Amino acid sequence: MRVAIVGAGAVGRSIASELLGNGHAVMLIEKNGSRVKPKAVPGAEWVQADACEVTSLEEAQLATCDVVIAATGDDKSNLVVSLLAKTEFAVNRVVARVKDPRNEWLYTEAWGVDVAVSTPRVLAALVEEAVTVGDVVRLMSFRKGAANLVEITLAEDTPWVGRPVRDVPLPRETVLTTILRGERVIAPDPDEPLEAGDELLFVTHGDIEEQLQRVMCPDGSC
Repeated sequence: MRVAIVGAGAVGRSIASELLGNGHAVMLIEKNGSRVKPKAVPGAEWVQADACEVTSLEEAQLATCDVVIAATGDDKSNLVVSLLAKTEFAVNRVVARVKDPRNEWLYTEAWGVDVAVSTPRVLAALVEEAVTVGDVVRLMSFRKGAANLVEITLAEDTPWVGRPVRDVPLPRETVLTTILRGERVIAPDPDEPLEAGDELLFVTHGDIEEQLQRVMCPDGSC
């Protein structure tokens, strides 16, 4: 997979190193010449250019990328990059960093954003996920809530403990993607029995989360 990362600050470089380690081709685009340091991320392609300019992105051949990550420290720049990547270069997947959580409402499909990542929101969700049992915790939103990745930890007194996955009547347009059990990552086979303490990861719509809560914890059993 070919990935373009706009912004070669600490965040952009860290993402680039991780993706390179996973075998992907990475192009770092940075406007500030003082941040263009090829030795900092060996193996990445470096381009010094203003990613808010269409001509710069054309020269960088952005259309050849499968994913664009707007990772600058400026929300306005990230939104412009996202919009250009989606509308001018038809990039399949656009991920954008939210610097200021107050601007998160802007990061929508209208601006070309498929996934918006707000560090404060992610950290808060991880804290909730670690201490909350029986409640639906939203970990990440896709297309501004059109689909969400949510987690629920099964309490000991939930009626689904000991029963197979197939018995759980999930709401419409809800998919159980993963079961985390201790150090194990389990694909949710229909015959897999659920256990207390299982962390279940679902993809669902925002307006269905309450239904999912009621299914997993009927009568407030959790």
